[in-house]
Amino acid sequence: MIQFDRVHLRYDSGISLRDLNFRVDPNEFIYLFGPSGSGKSSILRLIYMELFPNAGEVNVFNINSIRARRQDIAKVRQNIGMVFQVSRLLPDRDVYANIALPLELLGFPSKEVRQKVTHIADELNIRSRLNHYPHELSGGEERRLSLARASINLPDILLVDEPTAHLDEISKKSVMEAICRIHDRGTSVIFATHDDSLLRQHNARVLTLDSGTIIEDRIV
Repeated sequence: MIQFDRVHLRYDSGISLRDLNFRVDPNEFIYLFGPSGSGKSSILRLIYMELFPNAGEVNVFNINSIRARRQDIAKVRQNIGMVFQVSRLLPDRDVYANIALPLELLGFPSKEVRQKVTHIADELNIRSRLNHYPHELSGGEERRLSLARASINLPDILLVDEPTAHLDEISKKSVMEAICRIHDRGTSVIFATHDDSLLRQHNARVLTLDSGTIIEDRIV
C-alpha cells in the first residue's frame, strides 16, 4: 500500500531524510517515533504527496512520486485522512460543518451526510458538541474533531502528527482510544510521536528515527 525506496529529502536548511526503505501493509498500526526534527512529519507529508523526495521513490496506492500527476495526487488524498500538528479546522464553522465538509465536497446527499456525521460523532464522543465552534472545544475535543473529519470518509490510511501533544493524561487517553477505534474498523494508522509512553498503549510496529534515518524497526 505504501513503499519507500531509497528515499532522500533535503530542505534548504539541510538533509531531513536519508535512504529510507520501508513498506506499510493494509491495516497496520505504525508509530513513527523520535525527537523533534528527526523526520517524522516529513515522512507523513511525503505519503500525503505534499512533499516529494529529492532522490528515491514513494509509492502510495501504486502511484509513484516521480510520475504523479495532479489528478493522481488528488486520488491518493481521497483515500488518506490527515491530522496535522497545527489544526486546519475552519474556525467560522461549527463542529458538524467541519466534519461534514469532506463528504459535501464529494457530493454526498445531505441525508447521508447527517447519518455519517452523527455516527462518527457518537463513535468519537463529540456528538454533544456538534453545534459548537472549534474555539469552544477543549484540546482533546478539538483533536477528536480533527480525527472525525479526517476519517469520516473511511480512508484506507490515517496519518496523525503528534495528536496528543500538549494534552493532559485524560485527553491523551480519549484521543488514543479514538485513533484505536478508527484502526479497528480497518484503516491503517501512521502515528508520529515523540512520547514514548504512547508506545505502550497499543500493540503496534515502531519505526524509530534519528536525524532522518530509521535506526530501528520493531513490534511493541
